[in-house]
Amino acid sequence: MKSVCQVCGFVYDETVEKIPFSELPDDWTCPLCGAGKQEFAAEKKEPESIVPQIEFGEEHLKLSAGQLSALCANLSRACEKQYLAEEADLFKQLGEYFASKAPVPADADADELAAILRSDLAAYPAVRAVTDANADRGAARSLVWGEKVQRMVSSLADRFLREGAAFTKDTEVWVCTACGFIWIGDEAPEQCPVCKVPSWKFEKMQGRKTA
Repeated sequence: MKSVCQVCGFVYDETVEKIPFSELPDDWTCPLCGAGKQEFAAEKKEPESIVPQIEFGEEHLKLSAGQLSALCANLSRACEKQYLAEEADLFKQLGEYFASKAPVPADADADELAAILRSDLAAYPAVRAVTDANADRGAARSLVWGEKVQRMVSSLADRFLREGAAFTKDTEVWVCTACGFIWIGDEAPEQCPVCKVPSWKFEKMQGRKTA
């Protein structure tokens, strides 16, 4: 039996590894991208069935300041990859503006964040069905990257719930500036497991200063 990482595509082959995937410890992580065991799925032999198309109404177009900030930031990175420097800068400015208008949560709850991430992941199949039905290759590519990155963030949130902040102690946190993939390690990976850009496209995150 083979299990595939839904973040980077690494294949765990039980016939090669000699250990059933189900018997791996709960804290086992993908050797390529570091995603948790829960981000693996059995290799599919048949294509997924088509999910019923969903309809978007006017209410789906109302985004919060935080959502608009994230959208503009992603569009900025997309323009950057297409060497559209002027457009990338404009989207970056818009993203920063909306970020300044987003309310700061009164209390950050890791359990709630992990639940939201898992809930959002459940929406990807239906949205993917819409892009497939309309043969929108650009949207489909964005969804692939978005789902992989969100799975990694969700995996890290679950790990935080298990281990607390100790799992980032004495190491660094890196973020791919092209797709948003998060990497925990002393050095950035040679290549992003999701979008394949080189290590120099990663930025090291600095911890918040405490008073």
